Amino acid sequence: MNIPSELKYTKDHEWVSLDGDVATIGITDFAQSELGDIVYVEVETLDETLEADEVFGTVEAVKTVSDLFLPLSGEIIEFNESLEDEPEVVNSDPYGAGWMIKLKCSDLSQAEGLLSADDYKALIGA
Repeated sequence: MNIPSELKYTKDHEWVSLDGDVATIGITDFAQSELGDIVYVEVETLDETLEADEVFGTVEAVKTVSDLFLPLSGEIIEFNESLEDEPEVVNSDPYGAGWMIKLKCSDLSQAEGLLSADDYKALIGA
């Protein structure tokens, strides 16, 4: 199970990479493996400002649809449009080319409540 130590994680299986006040967000390797083959990623919240824990989109796999929860409050400033044509990239490269959104954070102190890689490993029993 790939769980990069430089990232932060949520109990809902999203990962967060912070660069200043911009967060790149996707789903974890564990989440994509549990979902199976991803066939569609939908984010209709581009340019919207949402609070942490609000649904920002959905990911659809062959057998299920799962909501995507925002780990931090802020404005969604970018969607990875390549996922419209190649959603399976989330399966093959969840921490790289399979990123989902970029968020301009409105409250960076919320990042302190995210899980470390070790905390996330404990959560999923890795």
